[in-house]
Amino acid sequence: MSDVIVIGGGFAGLAAGVALAADGVRVTVLEKRPVLGGRAYSYTDAATGETIDNGQHAMMGCYHNMFRFLDRIGATDKLAIQPGLRVAMLDAERGRGVIACPALPNPLHMAAGVLGYRLLDRGDRLRVLVGGLRLLAMKRRGDARLATLTVDTALDLLGQSPASRRAFWHPVAIATLNEDPALASAGLLAEVMVRAFFSGKEDSRFVLSRVGLSDLYTVDAQRFIEERGGSVETKAHVVGIGVRGGEVSHLDLRDGRRLTAHAYVSAVPPQGLFPILPLAVRRDFPALGAIEHLASSPIVSTHVWFDRPLLDDEFVGFVGTQTHWCFNRDKITGRAARGGGYLTFVSSGARAIVDLEADAIVAATLADVRRLVPGAATATVLHTQVVKEKFATMSPTVEAERLRPTTATPIPNLFLAGDWTATGLPATIESAVASGHAAAALAARVAAEEARREESRAAS
Repeated sequence: MSDVIVIGGGFAGLAAGVALAADGVRVTVLEKRPVLGGRAYSYTDAATGETIDNGQHAMMGCYHNMFRFLDRIGATDKLAIQPGLRVAMLDAERGRGVIACPALPNPLHMAAGVLGYRLLDRGDRLRVLVGGLRLLAMKRRGDARLATLTVDTALDLLGQSPASRRAFWHPVAIATLNEDPALASAGLLAEVMVRAFFSGKEDSRFVLSRVGLSDLYTVDAQRFIEERGGSVETKAHVVGIGVRGGEVSHLDLRDGRRLTAHAYVSAVPPQGLFPILPLAVRRDFPALGAIEHLASSPIVSTHVWFDRPLLDDEFVGFVGTQTHWCFNRDKITGRAARGGGYLTFVSSGARAIVDLEADAIVAATLADVRRLVPGAATATVLHTQVVKEKFATMSPTVEAERLRPTTATPIPNLFLAGDWTATGLPATIESAVASGHAAAALAARVAAEEARREESRAAS
């Protein structure tokens, strides 16, 4: 019998498992798929032998929980960290612009970066800076309007022009929230601005993995847990959570096993948790039943191998196109281009294209690329791979913020983890890991209390 069982082997589940193992808790992590990684994993492309991420993840220096997790498992050396915030953007109308923040105190570093951004005229640069500071002030004073506004309605309130939205606000919002600014919560954008752009130079840096996502954390996390007496199982599909006397009594697995523990952490997405909760739990506890109504937002990644290198940057943003970001996999991983160039193009909040056939997605992506990237029009495409994540993240609408459940549940020995829980953050790696750490702390406390009760009963 384990002290704690964690359901789900992605960032949230493995972060919880590692935190529990570090505290000496006997933990078992169960993952239903054959491999760990959840919604952040990599695999080998059969045609090229390349390692492909299911979705390119750009992280930031403000991901303090993520850094703590990766440092604990010995994986931080697999990251490429910018010395300071630098983001290049490509616009078919105005060319190339760069937001580069010098080594100045906060908020002067961000002010200098915005004021030097040539894709906006001077009036709009000042408008963006003032708007950002006003949004920051609204967040810091706890302005209740942020809980009711979408990003676009907040930008109306802040007096932002169509040009400033197109070249600055919308790229930032779509990248960090994975949702249409007309739907996404302004409160979450404000949280991003506070943590990532107005906290200091180190927090605003972009961070990329130099290896495939699975190699970044899954192997090291499993090793860490198992070296401390825990276990990690794949192909371990939980099909039911048993509840008796108001507490979780056991987990039923598809292979017929029934597992028990003192405490349980569910670190699967809403669509994975809802079906395994007993009907009575969903009915009697509205906070758990409501997760059925949390919608998701897709991400589509198009991997393209060209006959030549096309970019010098590690990544660039696209302005005014369905394709939002381009990542230079050769440069990020530090390997030679092998006579060609491997680029990954990302479309966030990609409802408009996620149901298209792969060939149509490739054609739309290449049309954007050929408009924006010098030399792309004459480059030959050698190979493509399209990856669709229809349930990539929770859709961060205003309503979703009200529905996101807390870590603690009405069931005293069941705790929730996942980027979709009420972390106060968008559905990011940082949100996932932070939730895992929070769930681990609560589960460890319950497990310790139950162990003391068992000792007391045995002594009597």
